[in-house]
Amino acid sequence: MSNLPPMDKAAIARAIPHAGAMSLLDSVIGGGPDWIACNAVSHRDPANPLRHDGRLPASAAAEYASQAIALHAQLTGIEKQPRRGFLAVVNNLSWTRDRLDTVAGDLEIRAEQLAATGAALQYAITLIGDGQILVMGELMVALERA
Repeated sequence: MSNLPPMDKAAIARAIPHAGAMSLLDSVIGGGPDWIACNAVSHRDPANPLRHDGRLPASAAAEYASQAIALHAQLTGIEKQPRRGFLAVVNNLSWTRDRLDTVAGDLEIRAEQLAATGAALQYAITLIGDGQILVMGELMVALERA
């Protein structure tokens, strides 16, 4: 059951610190106390700042998911006082395609909370596009000291 409100790109931009072209998420499509699902279309944008030589590598999924994690922490109150977070650990990241820019449809970014401490957040992440799982793995975000 989803209890997070639907959000558009403008509302997301107000909730997390990513700005301009680095604001990669377009909407929140669901979520709850332990999970969030977001939608993105920026993988098709030739001006996406994560592209290298015109290509968006599958490893860029870590940034898409990191933004979903930041948004989830903000919306659910995991972090009472928002703090800066830094991607600290990428674990077991695997993908079925080398590039995200070749995905014709929208991306769905799912993040499921595995652990939350005063110092870090750990999530399992999945990116889906064109009807298939594109990227899976786990991310840990280290939180700046209060």
